Amino acid sequence: MALKNLQLSLQFGNLKDAARHRAALPRHSVTRWIRHALENDAEITVRIVDAEEGQALNRDYRQKDYATNVLTFDYTQEPVVTADLVLCAPVVAKEAKENKKTLQAHYAHLLVHGTLHAQGYDHETSQQDAEEMEALETRVLAGLGFRNPY
Repeated sequence: MALKNLQLSLQFGNLKDAARHRAALPRHSVTRWIRHALENDAEITVRIVDAEEGQALNRDYRQKDYATNVLTFDYTQEPVVTADLVLCAPVVAKEAKENKKTLQAHYAHLLVHGTLHAQGYDHETSQQDAEEMEALETRVLAGLGFRNPY
């Protein structure tokens, strides 16, 4: 299967330990991870933020007043997927440590997860949808050389 085209904007907000997160997210890797999860061509912005920005976005757009690992803002799904993926660096780092994963492996998982959300997959609608999305994530990540994130 041929990989889909991706126009990627990779942005880093004001992070305390930005070098660590930049090292875990080389542009070529981010591009590769997202392209493997795409069903259509895409224009995606990935923004890595601090806890304050992550919490403000989650509060303003989801009415949940805490920083979460990844937020997906999907605008179109066809013919081109357009979306913003916002990842909260401190939350990602904390979860990676708690789950005994490398920071890079956790970022890969969350970028695949967010990319699937941008294409209409949703694990919160039903148990069947959650199982389908998790199976797809696991398959994509295995193809990229990462172990099952669940």
